[in-house]
Amino acid sequence: MQGTIDGFRYGAVTPVAAYLMACLGGALGLRCVVRSLHNEYSWKAGWLALGATSIGSGIWTMHFIAMIGFQVEETRIGYDVGLTVLSLAVAIVMVAIGVFAVGYRGATAGTLSGAGVITGLGVAAMHYLGMSALQLNGSIEYRTSTVVLSIAIAIVAATAALWAAVSIRGFLASLGASLVMGVAVSGMHYTAMAAVSVHLHSAGGAWTGDSATSLLLPMLLGPVIFLLLAGVVVMFDPLLVMGEGNWDRSFARHPIAPKLGDGQPDSAFTARDAATPRPVVTNSRRRGPSPTTGRRRPR
Repeated sequence: MQGTIDGFRYGAVTPVAAYLMACLGGALGLRCVVRSLHNEYSWKAGWLALGATSIGSGIWTMHFIAMIGFQVEETRIGYDVGLTVLSLAVAIVMVAIGVFAVGYRGATAGTLSGAGVITGLGVAAMHYLGMSALQLNGSIEYRTSTVVLSIAIAIVAATAALWAAVSIRGFLASLGASLVMGVAVSGMHYTAMAAVSVHLHSAGGAWTGDSATSLLLPMLLGPVIFLLLAGVVVMFDPLLVMGEGNWDRSFARHPIAPKLGDGQPDSAFTARDAATPRPVVTNSRRRGPSPTTGRRRPR
């Protein structure tokens, strides 16, 4: 007996929330990668790791928020906690492989294509590993052609995301790229869900565990908090928000002028003066013997 599947149990709430989380993770990840590539004084490995974790957490959170709206009318749904957490680790690790590859080797054709394939397959593996965590009174079957299409979308989306991470520098451009990434990730998810069908078992073996919402919501709390904290890091770093070029231009327009003795800024001070090293001035009225006369200097 085939089960009746409804992927939009709460209407547009879950798809929109899932899309926004994918966009948030993508936006934070892109800005962190930009920070690592365009500032030679930054801790490159740390920023790349933060970016990969943000993107992976955003994709994983998007998937399971969307799954809150998934139901089979004839049976209740639960999730295996171990497999659910494992899918999060897979998403972060596979995204990190792609991010570190392009972060250290650049967006060459070979590196970008290889990293895109690895990352895309990782995203697809996260999705289907998360699907294997489903517990219900039945078995899940997939339409092969639609599965192949979803994997192809994942690879294209991952490649585009990696290219954007190393090629797009401005804040508005990164924001636009993250919106496109959200569409691609959400499109991959719902394409993969279109391949799903459920073959129900006998009515006597109905699954009676906790509801999907009661299990998913606590597990989603950790990645959501992480994304919010990563957002705070981005907001408090001007180079991450505006980009290095915009930061330089902002300083040129509003240089920090030193104050004179009366507390008023020196109007002649410019951004060029700020970059010019100043000689070290020592106190000429020092105590001790004079180097020439040997006599002690007067106070």
